[in-house]
Amino acid sequence: MSLAAAVAAQRGLVAGLLDRLAEIGRDPPGITRHAYGEREDAAHALVAGMARDLGLEVARDAAANLAMTWPGADRAAPRVMLGSHLDSVRHGGNFDGAAGVVAALAAIAALRGTGFAPRADVTAMAFRCEEAVWFGLGLIGSRAALGLLPREALEARRADTGETLAAHIRRSGGAPEAIAPGAPLIPPGAVRCFLEAHIEQAPSLAEAGLPLAIATGIPGNLRHAAIRIAGEDAHVGLPRRFRRDAALAGAELFTALDALWREEEAAGRAMAFTIGRFHTPVETHELTKVSGSFALSLDLRAYDPAHLAALERRLHAIVAEVAARCRVSIALGPRSAAPVGPCDAALRAQLAEAAARMGVATMPLGSPASHDAANFAAAGIPTGLLLVRNTNGSHNPREAMEVDDLMAAAATFAAWLAAQA
Repeated sequence: MSLAAAVAAQRGLVAGLLDRLAEIGRDPPGITRHAYGEREDAAHALVAGMARDLGLEVARDAAANLAMTWPGADRAAPRVMLGSHLDSVRHGGNFDGAAGVVAALAAIAALRGTGFAPRADVTAMAFRCEEAVWFGLGLIGSRAALGLLPREALEARRADTGETLAAHIRRSGGAPEAIAPGAPLIPPGAVRCFLEAHIEQAPSLAEAGLPLAIATGIPGNLRHAAIRIAGEDAHVGLPRRFRRDAALAGAELFTALDALWREEEAAGRAMAFTIGRFHTPVETHELTKVSGSFALSLDLRAYDPAHLAALERRLHAIVAEVAARCRVSIALGPRSAAPVGPCDAALRAQLAEAAARMGVATMPLGSPASHDAANFAAAGIPTGLLLVRNTNGSHNPREAMEVDDLMAAAATFAAWLAAQA
């Protein structure tokens, strides 16, 4: 059987897995697969069952990450890893993360159908808790696997249950006591490279009319999930010169950051910032009251470490300026960060060639989002990322990936593995 025919034969597996994952996560108006919760556990069990049906070895590590391995001729040789995650944001879509796990399994199934035998192990991964909404820190499973998870993260509490990450890991079959910074769960030198497929976050491929992109890099980010502005409650009629308006300070901070983004964009320096939470305290805000307190969150990202560091310095300067001008105090609160993830140049070229061999048109494209792949790149492991066309963005119920486009990613992975694994 030709490789193209073998990939096409996996369309039913791909569509069926996606449908069953959607059923597990169904939470109108979208999909919710809680990290280290019953729905993510069920998604992992589903995928593990499919892997066993394909004849793969199934194992879980101390972080409850799922490894599904196709044994190679040389079991001691560094392996190829492919995969992504199965958790979602609340009321998100079905494909963010899950598409990458399914594409990895489809590529392996296709190659097995041709009789191909890999020289070294090929492992499809389903990492835990990629989304930061659950514990205030993203990429948790891959951070733990690579020894990059801060010790204090185990005491972070899940947004909905209030229980610690350690408790949730244990309930999902992991062993949090075995997770420590500098103690990777994946032995050093055991991974030759890591490949991930992920839906795109902006409709760049839809705009270009292409199914797939070869990612050029993954931005790093810094996050402040609980910024607090403190001013003074006052009467709605208070003249401006007497006010210490925390809400106005929040608005000024927002517009100053937007002006920074416009300035950086005009200079050709790619970045983004997002304020997700932005509110006066719901228990005390009133129509006729100047609010003395305000809360917001901030995600700031860029593709170059030096640029990200420069942006953080600008952030602190802006905060100081707004605080002085509005006569308030601004506490940025806890800081978390994810590293910049450069995509390996050789892998980028090889993936483009593999796609071309399978008749898949691609383009180079920077990923606007963080991914588990960024942790592998930060750990010095060569990393490649495929972006799959998705018209309506992600983290919303309207994610619009087509199965045929995911099949193009699976075909590209299969062709790459046939040439390289």
